[in-house]
Amino acid sequence: MNQLRLLPSRLGAQAARLLAAHEVPVFGWRSRSSGPPATFPSSKGGGSSSYMEEMYFAWLENPRSVHKSWDNFFRKASEEASSGSAQPRPPSVVRESRSAVSSRTKTSKLVEDHLAVQSLIRAYQIRGHHVAQLDPLGILDADLDSFVPSDLITTIDKLAFYDLQEADLDKEFQLPTTTFIGGSENTLSLREIIRRLENTYCQHIGLEFMFINEVEQCQWIRQKFETPGVMQFSSEEKRTLLARLVRSMRFEDFLARKWSSEKRFGLEGCEVMIPALKTIIDKSSEMGIENVILGMPHRGRLNVLANVIRKDLEQIFCQFDPKLEAADEGSGDVKYHLGMYHERINRVTNRNITLSLVANPSHLEAVDPVVQGKTKAEQFYRGDAQGKKVMSILVHGDAAFAGQGVVYETFHLSDLPSYTTNGTVHVVVNNQIGFTTDPRMARSSPYPTDVARVVNAPIFHVNADDPEAVIYVCSVAAEWRNTFNKDVVVDLVCYRRRGHNEMDEPMFTQPLMYKQIHRQVPVLKKYADKLIAEGTVTLQEFEEEIAKYDRICEEAYGRSKDKKILHIKHWLDSPWPGFFNVDGEPKSMTCPATGIPEDVLTHIGSVASSVPLEDFKIHTGLSRILRGRADMTNNRTVDWALAEYMAFGSLLKEGIHVRLSGQDVERGTFSHRHHVLHDQEVDRRTCVPMNHLWPDQAPYTVCNSSLSEYGVLGFELGYAMASPNALVLWEAQFGDFHNTAQCIIDQFISTGQAKWVRHNGIVLLLPHGMEGMAFTKDFEVSQLYDCNWIVVNCSTPANYFHVLRRQILLPFRKPLIIFTPKSLLRHPEAKSSFDQMVSGTSFQRVIPEDGAAARAPEQVQRLIFCTGKVYYDLVKERSSQGLEEKVAITRLEQISPFPFDLIKQEAEKYPGAELAWCQEEHKNMGYYDYISPRFMTILRRTRPIWYVGRDPAAAPATGNRNTHLVSLKKFLDTAFNLQAFEGKTF
Repeated sequence: MNQLRLLPSRLGAQAARLLAAHEVPVFGWRSRSSGPPATFPSSKGGGSSSYMEEMYFAWLENPRSVHKSWDNFFRKASEEASSGSAQPRPPSVVRESRSAVSSRTKTSKLVEDHLAVQSLIRAYQIRGHHVAQLDPLGILDADLDSFVPSDLITTIDKLAFYDLQEADLDKEFQLPTTTFIGGSENTLSLREIIRRLENTYCQHIGLEFMFINEVEQCQWIRQKFETPGVMQFSSEEKRTLLARLVRSMRFEDFLARKWSSEKRFGLEGCEVMIPALKTIIDKSSEMGIENVILGMPHRGRLNVLANVIRKDLEQIFCQFDPKLEAADEGSGDVKYHLGMYHERINRVTNRNITLSLVANPSHLEAVDPVVQGKTKAEQFYRGDAQGKKVMSILVHGDAAFAGQGVVYETFHLSDLPSYTTNGTVHVVVNNQIGFTTDPRMARSSPYPTDVARVVNAPIFHVNADDPEAVIYVCSVAAEWRNTFNKDVVVDLVCYRRRGHNEMDEPMFTQPLMYKQIHRQVPVLKKYADKLIAEGTVTLQEFEEEIAKYDRICEEAYGRSKDKKILHIKHWLDSPWPGFFNVDGEPKSMTCPATGIPEDVLTHIGSVASSVPLEDFKIHTGLSRILRGRADMTNNRTVDWALAEYMAFGSLLKEGIHVRLSGQDVERGTFSHRHHVLHDQEVDRRTCVPMNHLWPDQAPYTVCNSSLSEYGVLGFELGYAMASPNALVLWEAQFGDFHNTAQCIIDQFISTGQAKWVRHNGIVLLLPHGMEGMAFTKDFEVSQLYDCNWIVVNCSTPANYFHVLRRQILLPFRKPLIIFTPKSLLRHPEAKSSFDQMVSGTSFQRVIPEDGAAARAPEQVQRLIFCTGKVYYDLVKERSSQGLEEKVAITRLEQISPFPFDLIKQEAEKYPGAELAWCQEEHKNMGYYDYISPRFMTILRRTRPIWYVGRDPAAAPATGNRNTHLVSLKKFLDTAFNLQAFEGKTF
């Protein structure tokens, strides 16, 4: 409409000249809203006119310059105008030129009206969803903007907005190329145009897509929804839809009858989600998809497991038995959090399909990036770069989709080269309520789905009580994803028949909504009545379908009573065939040596210090770094960066895919890694030397991530789930930045094996160390549990090299947390010899004292245990005080699982020495609370383990350099004051 209002200024002097040349009088233009008439300006100005305007004026200058269809249209319009067949101009037009004695020319009137109709069509395409009938309860608007757009013809007087009248309703108008409402017809009456637009945009489907930048994609959506008769279903398709609704609803009814007092987070009120998901899978299978990975919250999960994944019903029903014993180690998890993996034949396409539902904690939306990472990995291993074989479906709740920031983080991964999954179908179960919170208090956006607009994903809102509309929308959504490889959102506007769970009373907080819900006829009955009325099915057939599924449930219920033991491993979402034995146990409990031949070390070092591409100009500073690597290789030594290079490179040689992800990991936060070289003279020309080591090596992926921790760590966790034969690493920019990914650490990494028997070998690199750089850069509070993951703080490059290789050579997979250094990256003493990395060498869980103190252990008065960077501070201070024979220093390299055996050996080696634990972290933040009880177990409480380190504090580290140095000197003085603990009790 704004275009129409600006038309006079857009036409400008050129329009006046062209009209005058063809004896078309210059006329006034009354604003279609209100205000005085405006004249065409004669000054220079305006801008580009609309498409029809351009065509019209081009035709005036040269009829052959436009397409033949436009030529015919304008000739016909001119003939009608000259013969007087067009309607006279409404009296609102004011003459501005003496040559226009009575009215404008009828040609101009015709063009003006066609432009108005074009704007009307566009208004419905943009804003029709605001008046669509989306709420099945009929009490709320699906969007929170309650206004009715003024440019939609909701009442007959709205025609005046376009300077049209009721008399114009039966006029024929040429349809623009930006609509498909005409089907095979090129012209329609205004009345029919409005009717078809309302049927398309204002009934049970609301479309948001006009913000998409690609015209081709907008045209595709218009054609799918505007074409007359496009939403037609065969009798067989309707019967299939009814059968799926029967299974969805009767499953919930069965659970409600058998376990009326159990929480199950049922799907009542959105039973149509089951046929919706099955339609997406069917259509995707038809288009070549072989593997679908799903993520969803707990509502409806049991129904999805039963009727989409096709989990055996007796295995679901036995979960309700309180006497069921767990056969697996760990805590297990509630039934509506569990996942599943299943290969079966898709009955619609008769093709193989693999379905995986990823286990999820109570943290809504936390599973989103995990699913995307797993999908990306499956695509990678299949060589499916375009996402033609593997895809993901994410199911969301309305409140969580709008409220959880990880949704936004996940969307922003969708088009990044190293993270894209080539499109995801998002299905929002829009209950129009979040637990007890009204949507008007839960979000600021009109719809819960507005976050998807940031990536130009089309959004299809649909009334969930219209099953055929839902199925059609889901079919189009699946086709969109597999055509354009972009995200798409299906918003199922529904309701929640019960409370947040089956024990909850929703009338406390939503009395009016739930009065209406109690009166609401279930969707199954509505649809069955419709099909019976039209003769598609009979009442008897419908009742037989219900009885058939009820009988299936009852038989499964009978079998479930025989199950006495729960095997959580039967609910695995990511099995690893061949990695474990048939019982799911490691094939061995030994790990081979992690060293490699020296010639391999030398070869990797030479590639790491070179540029494999010709005519590739690197930065002069980088040239110095590469020369330094070459010198180290020649001297048979490595620093931290080169040790990492050799660990990765050797695994690639063995066919192990390595993927390193995180913020600025390509260069490294501390400018030490430089795994991606940039040509200084050619934009975006890069080189990854790691991919030029051997002709038949595995691929190496190193990728800077978006500035996200929660989303990206979740993504890499999902990536690591797909295969045990890959080293997947996520590096935090600074160690404490893992705080914003804590949900993934707590709910998936730390507890995943205990809850879901899910092994995962992801590696977290957390730069750590007290450098006086302020608390936000220096420390991460580590969760130290026992045996659920591996935690190391290496003090040498060689040990870092070994622990990375060990992660793959172990016969099992556990998450590996590595506290990586900052200052040690360039510390002159923090280097290792090839001798510590060659064949036959291994990771050292504990590095014992090997100096003068070790040669005379009976003379040692104090044995200090420490971990990480503080070792170098202790060695320097011991040397300055000349205490090499009286104080031994032992490094604890592996913190968890705790090396009880080696610590016991060290303590017994120095029987007359005081034992002390030294850490640079504050007492309430480091390792002391973790190691102290374990030392007491080893020592049987016969000897104390004294604490040496900083005092307890609220902030992890100081930002003042002087304060940092003062506190460092204080605890170093204590560490080497051999009388420090005299007279003290432990």
